[in-house]
Order: sequence, then structure tokens, then C-alpha cells
Amino acid sequence: MTTSVLARPAADAKWINTSIVVGSAIFVFALAVAAIFAPQWRVLHVLQALIYVAVVVLARRNSAWGFGAGVFIAAFWNVLVLFRSPIGLQAVAGIGALMHGGPAPRADVMLQAFAACGNFLIIAACLVGFLRTRPGARRWGQFVAGGVLAIAYLLAMVFTVGPPEGAQHIRQALGL
Repeated sequence: MTTSVLARPAADAKWINTSIVVGSAIFVFALAVAAIFAPQWRVLHVLQALIYVAVVVLARRNSAWGFGAGVFIAAFWNVLVLFRSPIGLQAVAGIGALMHGGPAPRADVMLQAFAACGNFLIIAACLVGFLRTRPGARRWGQFVAGGVLAIAYLLAMVFTVGPPEGAQHIRQALGL
């Protein structure tokens, strides 16, 4: 007899927690590598990594706030970087080229693609983890609130402690 992923007991949630940790580790590793080569981003990247630490801790507790923060922040970053920036478009094209035996793109482009893979893992695991809690209206509200707070925190950090080009990237990506 097979059981859907959403109906399995809590003991089977290990893959969800592991996926969130691995996805977060991938993303934080990419932030660290980027900070090594671009020191002007270091403070922002440390503060951005704290979001992912919070997601790991809260998701382990089955918190709707943590699951929402994980889904929203990872999706927000992936959309901005992959689909609203020139490097992101190169990363998407580079992944396609690699899959078809083409030349490898630049290292910074591949780092963006690597980080995006970590975020995709977080999105999937947080969504499944949240849906396994069989959320009611209140938990859905917490899920959305957690996501909105995570994005608000990131934007506040970009505009207050990030380098000027960070705020410029966000404005351009959002069409402001």
C-alpha cells in the first residue's frame, strides 16, 4: 500500500528537514563564495544568511512562519536573480547549454545557478512540510506573514547596509 507524501507520519519528515538544511547550506555557501570575491557584499550576505538559519530552525519546529519564510525568500531571490537580472538569464541559459553539452558559463554565473538550485530545494521542502501540517486559515496567515517578513527584512538590509549597487539591482529588477 502506498501513501502520499502528505499523509506520512512525522517520522518520515526527515527528508523535509534534510532538504531544507541542504538547500540552505548550498545557498549560504554561494553567499560566502560571492563575499570572498566581492567584499562590498559581505555584511549584506551575512545578514541574508541569517534568514536561512531562521528558516532551518523554524521549519524543524513545523512552524508555518518558517515554512512561509523559506518559500517566499527563496522564490523571491530566484525570481529576481534568475529572471529579472542579466546574470540570472545567463545562468538559466548556461544550465541549458551544459545539459546539451555546450560550453560552461562564467564562474559567477554558475554560482548564481548553484544558489538557485539550493533555493528550489528549499521551496519544495518547505511547501511539502507546510502542507503536511494540514493548515487551517490561521496557519496559512502565519505562512504568508512569515514570507512577507522575510522579504521585508531582506529589502531593509539591502537598502540600509548593502552596497549601493544592491539597491540599484533591486530597483531595476522590480521595475522601480
